[in-house]
Amino acid sequence: MRLFPKILLTSLVLLVLMAANSGTAGEGPSDNLTEAERLKIAALEMLISAPPDRALPLVAGVLSDNHSDAVKSRALFILSQIELPEAQALLLETARNGSPELSKHAIRMIGVGGDMDALAGLAEIYGSGDGEVRKNVLQAYLIADRADAVYEVAVNASSEEEFAAAVRVLSAMGAASELRQLGERGVNSESLIHAYAIAGDFASLRKLALDASNPRMQLQAIQGLGIVGGDEVNSTLMEIYRGADRDEVRRASLHGLMVADHDEGVLELFRASQDAGEKRELLHLLVIMDSEVALDIIGATLQAEE
Repeated sequence: MRLFPKILLTSLVLLVLMAANSGTAGEGPSDNLTEAERLKIAALEMLISAPPDRALPLVAGVLSDNHSDAVKSRALFILSQIELPEAQALLLETARNGSPELSKHAIRMIGVGGDMDALAGLAEIYGSGDGEVRKNVLQAYLIADRADAVYEVAVNASSEEEFAAAVRVLSAMGAASELRQLGERGVNSESLIHAYAIAGDFASLRKLALDASNPRMQLQAIQGLGIVGGDEVNSTLMEIYRGADRDEVRRASLHGLMVADHDEGVLELFRASQDAGEKRELLHLLVIMDSEVALDIIGATLQAEE
């Protein structure tokens, strides 16, 4: 019985020849690879279409033999595509005990493969790993779209730096629900507020922006609203400005209005103000925003009677 159908075998032979002559697809520039390495990598890539029980021993042999990291890295990718428990166990073993470069690649390939048991095994590796290993595990969770695993990292973080790294990944994943849950646990930080802004979580930002119990967090949330933008944000920023009892809150809301590009709101505040100093500040902001009405307001101001 043939390992590959005849037509597929013909195509694979052609691919091997092409790879041997011009480098291996997916490896990028291959000037530093020997011809022997290129051929081995091409042969490994052929195994992606082979029966898993036949491919696994060949890939495992490559990982245990004296091959270069470039060859072994390609073997790890093939391993990630083999849906056998033994393959995932070998990936985890390499992630734990391989060379730093192979460990990094194995962790990434666990994310690519998306096997639930292998991904669960990354939690132990994260807990015992250094900063670089933890970064690699978070990237694997990102690749596998495992917001729940990243959330657990954030909840159990032992430092602000670790917490912020997990929050950044949640933000990149658009995991608004998990970010909101962190806030509901009473965990508030500048990194979390920034993540709310990136994820477009208006409700969480508005709650913090209206809460004066933590002035520093309030100012961060007000400015974060401007990043989200939209009619609801504009209305909230106007509400905060009008009700502010501290200069820094007013300045933060103006900064938010500028970021949100809501010059109509700034113009409305300008026209309603009876304070010359406040009018100067608002007019200056309209100029900075390059508002079309700025010149008209300047002209009207110059013509006004003293």
